[in-house]
Amino acid sequence: MDIKLINIGFGNIVSANRVIAIVSPESAPIKRIISDARERGQLVDATYGRRTRAVIITDSGHVILSAIQPETVAHRFVSNKEVDAKV
Repeated sequence: MDIKLINIGFGNIVSANRVIAIVSPESAPIKRIISDARERGQLVDATYGRRTRAVIITDSGHVILSAIQPETVAHRFVSNKEVDAKV
């Protein structure tokens, strides 16, 4: 199994194999997921003090906050898969 990594902004990288969802932080259920992860100690804030624009949920239950748009993260995710398919 190859390890595929995705840049989520400001030099932070996430394992693409562990990502379940990339969502916007605007809705109440996502805000609840963020607060629950904070209470469990499974929240990773990779925004560097900027506004949260994407929430990445992993299969381990960790929740990662990113300051780049969900569409940008998803595009990087898809681009990474296309490059691997060509190899």
